[in-house]
Amino acid sequence: MFRTRRIFDDTIPIDRTAIGEVQEILRSQFTALGIEDIAKLPGLLRNPMKYRFRTVLFVSDSNHGRVRGFALMQHEPQMGFCYLDYLSVHPRESSRGIGGALYERVREEGRHLGAAALFFECLPDDPALCREKELLPQNRARLRFYERYGALPVINTKYETPFKPDGDCPPYLMFDPLRRGTALSRDFARAAVEAILERKYGDSCPPGYIAMVIDSFREDPVRLRPPKHLKAEADTAVRSTCSMEKRIALVVSDGHSIHHVKDRGYVESPARLKSILGGLGPLPMFDTITPHPFPERHIREVHDRGFYEYLKRMCLRLEPGNSVYPYVFPIRNATRPPVEMPLRAGYYCIDTFTPLNRNAFPAARGAVNCALTAARSLLQGYRMAYALVRPPGHHAERRVFGGFCYLNSTAVAAQYLSHVGRVAVLDIDYHHGNGTQDIFYARSDVMTLSIHGHPRFAYPYFSGFSDETGTGEGAGYNVNLPLEEHVDGERYRRVLQQALQRITRFSPDFLVVALGFDTAKGDPTGTWSLQPGDFEKNGTLMGLLGRPTLFVQEGGYRIPTLGKNAASFFRGFMHGMAPC
Repeated sequence: MFRTRRIFDDTIPIDRTAIGEVQEILRSQFTALGIEDIAKLPGLLRNPMKYRFRTVLFVSDSNHGRVRGFALMQHEPQMGFCYLDYLSVHPRESSRGIGGALYERVREEGRHLGAAALFFECLPDDPALCREKELLPQNRARLRFYERYGALPVINTKYETPFKPDGDCPPYLMFDPLRRGTALSRDFARAAVEAILERKYGDSCPPGYIAMVIDSFREDPVRLRPPKHLKAEADTAVRSTCSMEKRIALVVSDGHSIHHVKDRGYVESPARLKSILGGLGPLPMFDTITPHPFPERHIREVHDRGFYEYLKRMCLRLEPGNSVYPYVFPIRNATRPPVEMPLRAGYYCIDTFTPLNRNAFPAARGAVNCALTAARSLLQGYRMAYALVRPPGHHAERRVFGGFCYLNSTAVAAQYLSHVGRVAVLDIDYHHGNGTQDIFYARSDVMTLSIHGHPRFAYPYFSGFSDETGTGEGAGYNVNLPLEEHVDGERYRRVLQQALQRITRFSPDFLVVALGFDTAKGDPTGTWSLQPGDFEKNGTLMGLLGRPTLFVQEGGYRIPTLGKNAASFFRGFMHGMAPC
């Protein structure tokens, strides 16, 4: 089995390894390629327009990351064409469909980029051009492969003229129109060939060579060789491929339903996840992944040890069906917490409506495992992941719980990713993400942004003001955008665009979204009026950032519309992130 995916840069360890394996294949199979050119590959991906052409790399690899084949393509955006530099498959993999999967992904990306043509070179099948007879069967096989897609050699030009009179096996210039029936105009071909030859051979070809080749393109349209190796008509359609950067890893809290508080007014119920999953069911882009257990040390990186141990011990000592609601809060002498464990709940809580019970801790622990599994999937090749968790977590601060939240799954996942690169956490729940703010308030490597109801009327009431901007190294890296009591979709999008501009300037390696649907019209905990169409537009705007993105579920309590709003959001995000 193999998977196909795009490598955007060398930020993630698995991608650095893949780039290294691609470089090794280039060194071993393309011996004429200079060592310096091979060494440039990571820089070309990090700065895609530095050399005029945008470099695009696709790999086919195993689930363990071993590269089985790759395609390296260049995109020239001004003239609107793509050039396939290399398509290579390991010899032991050549019969497993890897080459076809890579070429189809290249064609699809060319269409997505708006390219009018895909060019590349292919060694000739003509004995008059290739004196090494043992190469001819392999050359014919390659040309037969490309004919299947309607890609044919350009003829009646001097493109296949060797640099030296005694040169052998000069390549054909291949043309794939990417659209059925598109002719290759002379002027377009001349401009493209000039750009290709100058970039690829400018330092090695003799003086006047490029001008001679360009001048030989005289027919309009440029002629192509008729199919020679296939009897059937070529399948020129560009199909949508199942490349990993267009898939979303979906991780659902394992056993979340054990936490079911049936007290009146407690809206954080198992029905929430059932509604969301029902809405996502018809969407084809999700890959379900089983959550895995992670060590407690990941939680202790963001939560106070004493708080965490209390939460675990208190919940596990309660009898099934019994709940403890905090009601004593030691504001005068916080250094002397009550001796009695139930009374101490107020020492670690910010409200009176978030109970502790036997199932609260294991459910919250499961939510953290879910979020960490989703975060890890970003380090394993996915560009998008969704941790569908409950209970939520963004109100849980370093040493307190509240707002239906016990452990801050969003913050734990963001901290996990921060070991690899810079992280932006965007909280789009109706309520301020006070917990995430508290945890990262003095950090500059994790930027936190929250769009929420103003604390003068919205929970948690004591945080989320616009003048809370971070402290110490984190000064300027916390952004609160509190809004008025009544907000519609258009007003929300204007503020969302401000937040996304801040994220763009920060240039994170990962985006973590604390995903709340309680901004929807009719939500029992909010006052805003966003509709499914608004969620779709908001998703599109976030997708256009193009960052590896993790979603962690927070609020959203209007069960009848929850699934529809979730489906609309992810449809929009996919359109922005991977519109092809």
